[in-house]
Amino acid sequence: MGKYIVKRIVLAAVTIWAVATITFFLMNLVPGGPFLSEKAISPAATAALEAKYGLDKPLSERYFTYISDAAHGDFGDSLKQRGRTVMSIITTRFPVSAGLGGRAILLSLCLGIPLGVFAAYKRGTVIDSILSIIATCGMAVPNFVICTLLLYFLGVKLQILPTLGLTTWNSYIMPVAALSAYPTSYIMRLMRSSMLDVLGQDYMRTAKAKGLSQKVSLFKHALRNAILPVVTYVGPMAAYTLTGSFVVEKIFTIPGLGGEFIKAINGRDYTMIMGTTIFLATIMIILNVVVDIVYKIVDPRIKLK
Repeated sequence: MGKYIVKRIVLAAVTIWAVATITFFLMNLVPGGPFLSEKAISPAATAALEAKYGLDKPLSERYFTYISDAAHGDFGDSLKQRGRTVMSIITTRFPVSAGLGGRAILLSLCLGIPLGVFAAYKRGTVIDSILSIIATCGMAVPNFVICTLLLYFLGVKLQILPTLGLTTWNSYIMPVAALSAYPTSYIMRLMRSSMLDVLGQDYMRTAKAKGLSQKVSLFKHALRNAILPVVTYVGPMAAYTLTGSFVVEKIFTIPGLGGEFIKAINGRDYTMIMGTTIFLATIMIILNVVVDIVYKIVDPRIKLK
């Protein structure tokens, strides 16, 4: 296990470096520059700004400087939000997105796993059909449609929930519901399919033949094996929801990292785009490493190489 963890950490570091390198060169291949949108800016002022942020230096020199600084958690200064560093913006905005995403993850797991198990247990019944329809709709309907429906009925028509920001506890209800709709539905379908596959295995029939109660065989034996595909999905799902949905944050006017990322793209804030991309990629990679390690804990039979 120790060797495997070290190997995964090394591979994760190499992957993060590759993401940083690709992001850096892609940003420098984009036509134009970050100061083109400035109003009535002279060539002399543009040259002064480029010198201030080191954009006048050779590309190779800028690359090695950026990678060295990024390895120490320094993504440079924002090109649009003068006087603020990229890391200070991330540390300010990310907790908002993480708080929203964390609640969505918890809701998705608390609803998706038991509903998937229940659907498998009630296979072929009306309840199974209803749950399957709900899961399909949750996966098929886009985020912005769910947000719009929630806003119209709960925020405008009934006026029982706030529609902007995250000022009170009940202001989390609609954004969390919208953000968790797809992962909850996906986990439900994944859990149902996996549980049905496990219930058809020989060892489950043996357990039933030995006289084990249905409750014990379902939750002690079947659930532990059936949950492995869900563990696989939790890594990327957690990374996506923790960083916040750009659409959900935009619609509900939530001051999270997603809104800053969109603002950076529109404003050609190259350092902010690169820093945010590397930060989100790092979270994704770390969570995938954690998921691989959890595999071994959930199912000791898995061989680590």
